[in-house]
Amino acid sequence: MGFKNFIKKIHLWLGLASGIIVVILGITGCLYVFEEELRPIVHDYYHVDQIKNKKLPISKLIEIAQKANHKINPQQTLSGCRIINDDKRTIIIWFFQELDEDAFWYWNNYQNTYVYIDPYTGSIKKLEEYNFEFFVFVRMLHQTLCFNSKIGDPIVGTATILFIISLITGLILWWPKNKSAAKQRFWFQWKNTTKWKRKNYDLHNILGYYMMVFALIIALTGLVWAFKCYDKGVQWLFNGGKTYEKEKLVSDTTHYTENTATDKIYTTTKNLNPNAKSYYLFVPNADDSLATFQTFVRYKNRFDDVAMEFDRYTGKNLKITTYNDRNNGEKFRFINYDLHVGSILGFPGKVLAFFASLVSASLPITGFLIWWGRNNKKKKKAS
Repeated sequence: MGFKNFIKKIHLWLGLASGIIVVILGITGCLYVFEEELRPIVHDYYHVDQIKNKKLPISKLIEIAQKANHKINPQQTLSGCRIINDDKRTIIIWFFQELDEDAFWYWNNYQNTYVYIDPYTGSIKKLEEYNFEFFVFVRMLHQTLCFNSKIGDPIVGTATILFIISLITGLILWWPKNKSAAKQRFWFQWKNTTKWKRKNYDLHNILGYYMMVFALIIALTGLVWAFKCYDKGVQWLFNGGKTYEKEKLVSDTTHYTENTATDKIYTTTKNLNPNAKSYYLFVPNADDSLATFQTFVRYKNRFDDVAMEFDRYTGKNLKITTYNDRNNGEKFRFINYDLHVGSILGFPGKVLAFFASLVSASLPITGFLIWWGRNNKKKKKAS
């Protein structure tokens, strides 16, 4: 068997083995790319009824949300909240409960409830069962095929690796022998008489060629969530073979109070970052009295994002971490999601990621039709 035929066999069988999963990942990737833009449009509870002069304190809003959620989900604990720096938007407060870590489906592993609350009046706009929100379902179908992550991650990760090999072998098969052959492989040469088999072949080869680099970036960055060893290995590589221990800060329990200094922490976070896009407050575990109160500040530009840690009792700022404060491995991991969905290049990058995902989803389909067409042709000749 010649080298090209050997590569063709690998390309075929790996494509057939991973094809269905790649189609699912590509389609769900297309849907999820614009979730940040689409959610406020399709969900009216993301918006307040009327803008007023004064907002209620964060601690008061959390208290209202806790009471409302406790009536329905008494076993859930407060996990955090998100304040979007837009007077028209509701505040999101979420609650969490771990269920069965060995359950087959992801929605049986844990339960999340998101409470959307009007910051001016304290009225509850929506108690959302987060696991079944449309975009969450799409993300979990994309990430784990809706299985428990212990099951879904290796399946999706393995299919992604096979897809990466298929892209590389596809490029080898695509590579033209001479200049005249190259002309037909860089763009469509369709005529009115061109048959569907030729069009399908060109869609597979030409679109695959132009989107290959972007599809590779999406696939390689996606493996970070599938395999922890890959995630650690990439960070280790970017750190030049070094492993860094994270500094662990603790709260001062001599200043213990029943309530955390939530309002003070939020005010400090916002005053230091008045132009941020949104603020995330992650409530520390009640069972860990030493845990710090962590906040995360999200800007339009990912490289401007800031992580902050506070003493949970006094509200004293203990640490501020900017992008430049992170080691090289952390820097790459920090922007990995933005590389994956294309947002690293802003909205145009998302559009590019959308089409790269769409083409990726089409490749197993057009590839299967090429294989089926050739096999069907051989059968007809044999008969």
